[in-house]
Amino acid sequence: MDPQESIQLAHESFGTKELLGNNIYNRLNKKMKIVAIIPSRMAATRFPGKPLVPILGLPMIEHVRRRTSMCELVDETIVATCDVEIKKVVESFGGKVIMTADTYDRCTDRVAEAAEDLECDIVINVQGDEPLVLPEMVDKAVSPLIEDLGLQCTNLVTKIVDLQEFKNPNAPKVVTNTFGDLLYISREPIPSRKKAVSNNYTGLKQLGIIAFRKEFLLQFSQLEPTPLEKIESVDMLRAVEHGYCVRIVETENLMIGVDVPGDIKLVENVLSSDPLVKKYI
Repeated sequence: MDPQESIQLAHESFGTKELLGNNIYNRLNKKMKIVAIIPSRMAATRFPGKPLVPILGLPMIEHVRRRTSMCELVDETIVATCDVEIKKVVESFGGKVIMTADTYDRCTDRVAEAAEDLECDIVINVQGDEPLVLPEMVDKAVSPLIEDLGLQCTNLVTKIVDLQEFKNPNAPKVVTNTFGDLLYISREPIPSRKKAVSNNYTGLKQLGIIAFRKEFLLQFSQLEPTPLEKIESVDMLRAVEHGYCVRIVETENLMIGVDVPGDIKLVENVLSSDPLVKKYI
C-alpha cells in the first residue's frame, strides 16, 4: 500500500466517535471544563508596557479579557502575569489573575504554570496582544478538541491578505501537511514565491489563539526548548520538533495583533466600528 494511502486510512479508521460510541462521546464532551488563560507581561521587547496601553479608553488587556469571556464554550477566563501593575488593573475591573514567575521566554510556559493547579480539561492560550479577538474565533479553535478526543492541540490561523504582510516578520507564516497539521512556522516568507504568478498571496499566518488539553500543555512545558523554536521565536515549533501534532484551524476573520506602537491606531480604527465593543464598555 502506498504510504500516503496508509496515512489516510489511519486518519479515517480511528475516529474518536467510532472508538467510544456516540453516547459515551457526548457525555464526555458535556463534562469538559474549558478555561481561557491570557498571558501578559509589561516587558515586551518590541513594545514595553503594551498590556496597559489604552484603546478607546480601556487597557488593551481588558479588551482581550472581556472579549474572550464572551465565548460560549469558555467556562472561565484568567489573566496570567508576573507584573503587579497588570494584576491591579485587571482585578480593579473584576477580573481573575494568577501570578506567575518572571523567567519565561515563551508565553505558553506562563500559561502552563497558571493552569497547573486548575481543575479543567482544556486550556486556551489567548495572547494578550490580540484585542480584536472574537468569541467565535476562540470557540472555533477549541471545537476540534471537543469533537475529537485524540487531538491534543490546535492553533488558529487566518489568511495573509497582501505581499506586505507576507514579508512582515511580525506575522508568523504557517504551512501545513495535507491533513491540516502544522509542518512549520516562520517569520520569513514561506512558502517560496519563486513560481508566483501575481502579487496577490493568500497564505496563512499564525494567530495567538492556541488550545491544549491540559495534560498536553503541562507536558509541553516540560519539553526541552528546541533550536527552531528559538530561531523563529515561535512556541509551537517546540511541539513539532518533538514530534507532536498541532492541528491548524482556519478562521475567515482577519486579525491585527499589537506588536509595535503603530498597531494601536489600526486597532482603534477597527474597534471604533465594532458592534461587540458596545457590549462590554
